[in-house]
Amino acid sequence: MFMEERHQEISDIIKLNGKITISEITEKYGISDESARRDLRLLEQKGICKRTHGGAIVLGQVSVRPPLNRQYDNMPIFPNYKAIAEIAVKEIKENDIVYLTSGSFGHIVISILPKNIHFTVVVNCVDFAKELREFENIDVYIAGGKMRKSGSVVDTFAIDFVSKLHFDVCFITGSGLTADFGLSNGSDETATFQRTVLKNSRKKCLLMPSTKVGVNSFVKVCGVNEFNMVITDRDCAEEQITALEDTGIRVVVAEEPK
Repeated sequence: MFMEERHQEISDIIKLNGKITISEITEKYGISDESARRDLRLLEQKGICKRTHGGAIVLGQVSVRPPLNRQYDNMPIFPNYKAIAEIAVKEIKENDIVYLTSGSFGHIVISILPKNIHFTVVVNCVDFAKELREFENIDVYIAGGKMRKSGSVVDTFAIDFVSKLHFDVCFITGSGLTADFGLSNGSDETATFQRTVLKNSRKKCLLMPSTKVGVNSFVKVCGVNEFNMVITDRDCAEEQITALEDTGIRVVVAEEPK
């Protein structure tokens, strides 16, 4: 097969599936990792894809706005989200005070929280407080205030509540992250709440799927350097990882199970 034909097939796969991995290319065409990366580099130069840590994704792939009314019992758990969450929970130590973000990541983290150590979890989501009642090893605090349709609470009452607490580790997520603009979210209320949590946290972990890295949302929360680490997945664009690392932050790339 000529290289041009291979490139056309790779391009078709990316357009059909939204992404392709280096291993898929090497297995399908019997070429080396270096050759596969060269192919993707050339396709990226033609504007066909954007290279990632483990392959390439289709251009224009961005995060989907979450529903206002979340149904966590029926929410699909994406492999990349779970891989990120599994790295995050390793940061929890005996007797830690932990702030846990609301949204998809909070729900997934709860499902894999350690059960062999005692610690405290603070949440601002009524659904999560209910889930955490099942853990005998966890003390639970919930921020009070006006509840959104999503079940989260981020108003001035909730902000006042977390302003009086200290966290050993916090797990934060958002709508967008870039090296230049930092972490951003969709509302000023959420951004202000998150700034308060970050101000009172010793270790700050940012959980960001690849679709939200390289994207700027409406309101800036803080700069990248506010965090100790960013955990993303292997589909994150290489240029975005490099730009984040250039700010001095530690970037951890979660690998999905084989």
